[in-house]
Amino acid sequence: MTQQAAQQVPPLDADPFDDSRMGLLEHLAELRNRMIWIVGALFFGIVVSIAFVEPVIAFITEPVTSAGGSETDANKLIAIGPTDTIFVFFKVMFVMGVIVAMPVLVYQIVAFIAPGLYPHEKRSLFLLLPGVMVLFFGGAAFANFVMLPVAVGFLQNFLGDVIDQEWTVDRYVGFFTRIVFWIGVAFETPLVIAFLARIGLVSGPRLLGMWRQAIVIISVVAAMITPTIDPINMTIVMLPLISLYFLGVGLAYLLYKPRAPRSFDEMDWGDDEE
Repeated sequence: MTQQAAQQVPPLDADPFDDSRMGLLEHLAELRNRMIWIVGALFFGIVVSIAFVEPVIAFITEPVTSAGGSETDANKLIAIGPTDTIFVFFKVMFVMGVIVAMPVLVYQIVAFIAPGLYPHEKRSLFLLLPGVMVLFFGGAAFANFVMLPVAVGFLQNFLGDVIDQEWTVDRYVGFFTRIVFWIGVAFETPLVIAFLARIGLVSGPRLLGMWRQAIVIISVVAAMITPTIDPINMTIVMLPLISLYFLGVGLAYLLYKPRAPRSFDEMDWGDDEE
């Protein structure tokens, strides 16, 4: 073997993950540090949220209280237990704390799993972080301002001639948070597809060829998320999800990168010396 060929052959124990490989104790220490940041961010978010709980409760219950029309006919949520209002206060406070702390939570989770990725995969993942927040809050806003008013109106009028609709505040708040959360998660579809395409797991042509299966899956998801049985609300959920899927397909066409097996020849072993 010539001297130049010997210089090009990497050492047998070389590993592309050496820089990020950690032992068990190091993993535990890393997890501890991430958890400290997460708990601290949650505590800060909850403390900040205390002053805004009452206005937020008034805001999220507005679709119900305004459904009656005039102020004299307006509906009002009721509490049937002595601790219901306290439970609702702490539940809304915690949810608001999570929302305030969400940028830190998402970053810490991504930073913990990032060492197991290739460099280009890490870059793609971190570049997607702002979009995660934007799409989640976009989905939450869609659920609150578009979907829930229609759903609440339908539910309050369904069998309204024979059943007096009096909703409890704890069950309505649980209903509201569940719908808003899952719609926000569903709006992350384009970013998930974009990341999977970037690391070579899916491609645009393949996803486009599966559009029929995707619509069936979206229909099932919309039926699970939709709180009512009428096709109007289901359609309101389906249309943006279908649009987001095809947006993800377009991103997959732009960002797809074949996941070729890594070889030692692709690694940077430093400048060869003559």
